[in-house]
Amino acid sequence: MRPLTEEETRVMFEKIAKYIGENLQLLVDRPDGTYCFRLHNDRVYYVSEKILKLAANISGDKLVSLGTCFGKFTKTHKFRLHITALDYLAPYAKYKVWIKPGAEQSFLYGNHVLKSGLGRITENTSQYQGVVVYSMADIPLCYSLGERSTAWKWV
Repeated sequence: MRPLTEEETRVMFEKIAKYIGENLQLLVDRPDGTYCFRLHNDRVYYVSEKILKLAANISGDKLVSLGTCFGKFTKTHKFRLHITALDYLAPYAKYKVWIKPGAEQSFLYGNHVLKSGLGRITENTSQYQGVVVYSMADIPLCYSLGERSTAWKWV
């Protein structure tokens, strides 16, 4: 495990900032300790510094994973978020969309959500904006990009 380079950090933070904006600082400086991002086998892990110090005794080739996988870097050095990061992105999301129960299952199977399937939406959500999609029971389902102002597509 190694720390991210400046370029890797910039690319990753730009992707995460699409969904949580300025709340990015709250991921690193948490009240329950300091957390950091580490790279291992092209995957970015979010781990507390306390656990990171304990894992220093394990060699890199024997280490499978550590902490929560936030995403991975592709061969073209683009960053792709994983669904495992949803629990950390959802509380800090700037823009949120709530889906009605009738459209929820269809959305989870990969279909678009039409305007009639939207329950609520935060104000000032623009086109192509990164949003976190919730069920009407406030359970985060996924993160998404708004393809049009009236339809949402799962990313």
